[in-house]
Amino acid sequence: MSDVRHVLVLPDRDAAEEVAEELADRFGVAEEPQLVRDALAGEDDAEDAQWLVVVEDAAGRLDPAALDAFAEEYEGWLEKP
Repeated sequence: MSDVRHVLVLPDRDAAEEVAEELADRFGVAEEPQLVRDALAGEDDAEDAQWLVVVEDAAGRLDPAALDAFAEEYEGWLEKP
């Protein structure tokens, strides 16, 4: 087994929270994903922040292409390693 971490980048907090909730239903993610605010370089305004949903995948069973397509439904993407 290898420790795999997937990072989904979302445009706002609402989208990130919806994605985090939906991950369990759609992908069977048991461990609660971590939400992280990621301010864009040089920006102080909260409106200019992206939100990251960090998903631990110790078993390496999640399909990156499926996660990317899922994030796209919320105007986001899967960060490439």
